[in-house]
Amino acid sequence: MPWLDNKLFNKEDTAMTTISKIRYSRRGLLKAGGAAVAAAALPAPMVWGQETKNITLRQFGTGVSNLNEVAKKVKEDLGFTLEMTALDSDSVTQRAATQPDSFDIADIEYWICKKVWPTGNLQAMDTSKIANYDKIVGTFRSGKLTPESVIAQGTAPHTVGFTTGVDGTEFVQEESGWMTLIPTIYNADTLGIRPDLIGRPIKNWSELLNPEFKGKASILDISSIGIMDMAMVVESMGEYTYPDKGNMTREEIDMTLGIFTEAKKNGQFRAFWKSFDESVNLMASGEVVIQSMWSPAITAVRSQGIPCVYQPLEEGYRSWGGGLGLSASLSGIELDAAYEYINWYLSGWVGGFLMRQGYYSAVPETSKAFMSEDEWGFWFEGKEAKGDITNPFGDVMEKAGAVRDGGSFYDRMGAVACWNAVMDENQYMVRKWNEFIAA
Repeated sequence: MPWLDNKLFNKEDTAMTTISKIRYSRRGLLKAGGAAVAAAALPAPMVWGQETKNITLRQFGTGVSNLNEVAKKVKEDLGFTLEMTALDSDSVTQRAATQPDSFDIADIEYWICKKVWPTGNLQAMDTSKIANYDKIVGTFRSGKLTPESVIAQGTAPHTVGFTTGVDGTEFVQEESGWMTLIPTIYNADTLGIRPDLIGRPIKNWSELLNPEFKGKASILDISSIGIMDMAMVVESMGEYTYPDKGNMTREEIDMTLGIFTEAKKNGQFRAFWKSFDESVNLMASGEVVIQSMWSPAITAVRSQGIPCVYQPLEEGYRSWGGGLGLSASLSGIELDAAYEYINWYLSGWVGGFLMRQGYYSAVPETSKAFMSEDEWGFWFEGKEAKGDITNPFGDVMEKAGAVRDGGSFYDRMGAVACWNAVMDENQYMVRKWNEFIAA
């Protein structure tokens, strides 16, 4: 996704321009002397409002949520500039881990946090500064959606979501008041299918390797995610039951990739994709009829008037969660602005926007205020649509009478079998994955 145009500083506003170069907190501005003395004569909100107009925050992440529409709304509501760039998951991981000075905000998934946090490139965030912290769903706090929930295998978000303190380097399993990421969106992923081209019910992950779909199946080429889909297929086939799909041994990795390498050599797969745009093209063209998919890809295919189902499967979902992390070098008024942005993010507009693509907000109740009763009923409660259901851009996705694939929020997120994960044997797994792709 291209970078958004930067807003240049107002050159005539010399006092404000001078202050903008002083990297202090709002409280610190009043002690900065010189230009700050003149600024102190102004009402505090006016100083803050003017300052934010001169601020640019650089954010990167996947194309799932790094959207121009969000940056535009930030400018309208908060006054500062949010530069966004979208990358694939592997590139996101590499940038967060190796280029700490290239960003202010990292929009990353929790399994990526497991790779990035040990580098020291992110700073712990004070939950007392998060206005809606108490409304964040339990999945990201205790690990349980409901008190009765069983925590799924893999890198469950809460296991890497908290650290010991402001300078914490280790993850802790309980709410500590300091978060590594502030959760934003998440979903329960499954296989996408073209029901019009398949012509029969699909109920199991094992169908991905059914010879019936030889040359018309696809899987994503992101190792940490793809191998989880593979594990769901292997278990569905009855080949093996993993003690923990999210932390395989070398022998389990070899066995899993061996099954898929054989299928690949037999011509099972049409292609391997890295971005949802690629998966959209494969499915919309009919080249592929069953594949790993993400929610916006389903949205995009349906928006073209093409039947596409995010198929609920008996074995459950592979899930993921994303959040916003702050660069360790972010400080002063830019850090204040970043917290303001995060609080704005959780206040509902973004949640409503993304829920119309099939995702869920970390604070669902604030998103409800930015959706119609019918939209909320369809996307969150699993109710039958009373009228047309549109995507965030106004394109009709569903007609009256439609029900969301998989049902309600609690039906879908309550059936999560595993989370995207980083394994202890990650390096070995990645090497073997690359051998699989090259086979």
